Amino acid sequence: MTLADTPTSDPLELQAQILELEKSGLVTRTFRRLDPDRQEAVVNAILEEAIEKGPAAISIKQVAERAQASVGSIYQYFGSRSGLIQFAVRFVVRSLVALFKLSQPYLASMPLREALRSYLTVGVEWGQVQGGLVRFIARAAYQGDPDLSQSVVRPIAVVMRQTVRDIFAQAAARGEVRSDVDLEAAARVVNVLMIALGDAQLLPYLNTYYQAIDRDITPARLLDAALDLIMQGVAPVKGKKKA
Repeated sequence: MTLADTPTSDPLELQAQILELEKSGLVTRTFRRLDPDRQEAVVNAILEEAIEKGPAAISIKQVAERAQASVGSIYQYFGSRSGLIQFAVRFVVRSLVALFKLSQPYLASMPLREALRSYLTVGVEWGQVQGGLVRFIARAAYQGDPDLSQSVVRPIAVVMRQTVRDIFAQAAARGEVRSDVDLEAAARVVNVLMIALGDAQLLPYLNTYYQAIDRDITPARLLDAALDLIMQGVAPVKGKKKA
């Protein structure tokens, strides 16, 4: 992930984020006053390091090398390694939430089955590239750290649920979902299913528990079966007249 991959590639948006993070004490005034190109280089270096290793394993030395800056300068920008890690976590979460929000109208405009397929397959493809970041989010989600639960898991989980909810809401408006379906509950059930299907592919230890994928049951076959079940559960009955 680089700034070019996220909505924060807008220089004004980046400056707004930096200003807000400075108010939270996560970056210094020295960093805010840097030339925007240098700010971008440092932020990209942090994101690359966070993606490769996970935010908790960030090396200030490696960040400095990636950004072509001195270790002393990085400390001037963030105060401490802990400050840099907190900045990385906050920035990564904000960037991911922004990416989900950016995708929502595109997914919601697709037919229901196509939208859910795209939502999962693109998400898995992205996760396979962002290995360190996925492992960090997984640790936060599955190990129950209360701080990470609030700062990392909740904002990402909420926007994921909202994305699936928007997909279902627009599908219902187009007549793809029966009127008697509990839209809120159904969207939450499907959201949980999408998470399980995706995490089974990205995290082998979970697949050992879920027993979802093996040599015969491929991810594509599993997804087709899941989409069949979802569509049969919510789609209008053909030929049935409304009362």
